[in-house]
Amino acid sequence: MARHVVTFAGLSDQDRKKVAPLPKLVEGDRFELHVRRRNGQDQTMSLPPAAASAVEALIDHLLNGERVAVLSEDQELSPTEASTILGISRPLVVLRMDRGDLPFRYIGKHRRASLKDVLALNTELDVRQKAMEDLAADSENLHLHYGI
Repeated sequence: MARHVVTFAGLSDQDRKKVAPLPKLVEGDRFELHVRRRNGQDQTMSLPPAAASAVEALIDHLLNGERVAVLSEDQELSPTEASTILGISRPLVVLRMDRGDLPFRYIGKHRRASLKDVLALNTELDVRQKAMEDLAADSENLHLHYGI
């Protein structure tokens, strides 16, 4: 399997202002990628609908000021790359692996976790965070209204 490094790309505020939002594609629309080479040559490639929806989502996220990374579904990530996605430190990722929260395998002496497992853990962590925030809000409400 080819090794990919997780890198995030984003647009500056200045670049975002230069680009108009992409109108939503409807059935029958064609999505073409047009490239003008440095030497002046033009190249156009038609994208199939599945690829067009991925490009449309990518552009939407970039124009909303979000940073994005393009990853393949079967990609395996190092603990450092997983920590970037999860927003936690590398040692915490390793701890999650050791506790069984994040499945992984060894390649030589190096740990690798699948992207889908990292994203599943990220979803679980988001749910837990939301539950803790809701509990804190409820506790504050009880304290303010009932002195508990």
